[in-house]
Amino acid sequence: MAMILGVGNTLLKDEGIGIHLLNYIKELNPQWQAKDAIEMLDGGTLSFDLLASIRADQNLIVLDAINLEQAPGTVYCLRDQAMDEFLSLPGKSVHEVSLLDLFDMSRLVEQLPEKRALIGIQPDTIDWGSDLTPSAQKALPEAAAQIKQLLEEWDAIGVSHKTNTINEI
Repeated sequence: MAMILGVGNTLLKDEGIGIHLLNYIKELNPQWQAKDAIEMLDGGTLSFDLLASIRADQNLIVLDAINLEQAPGTVYCLRDQAMDEFLSLPGKSVHEVSLLDLFDMSRLVEQLPEKRALIGIQPDTIDWGSDLTPSAQKALPEAAAQIKQLLEEWDAIGVSHKTNTINEI
């Protein structure tokens, strides 16, 4: 079982990358949800209500805008301990509840998934607007490919599953 959790605010352009990416992969891979092996959840700007959705017996992929001071549209995949170390750095979250807070609560109730990853895209602009910037939009296919690779490594989907291209939808 795996959960893909998209987070962000879609009213602030690239701050909503996680939600836009979640919707993108839902559109590309409807078969993932049909099998009930992968839960896809829009976490908005995060809250402690999400704690009930995170379970130790699942694999977790979080999708978000992250700032590593690289070129806009750069895609990152931080796994397990590297993800935890990144989240512990000050000023990395603009959400009301940070991922670190949510993970700390999950640890306290012994629900933090052993296998977890953060797929992040370097934002270009965080300002009023509901559309992604061109650099963020262009990064979605690469980020989707990394999500698929993780799910295959974790045996959440079979390697033989066909992933649609945007032109096939």
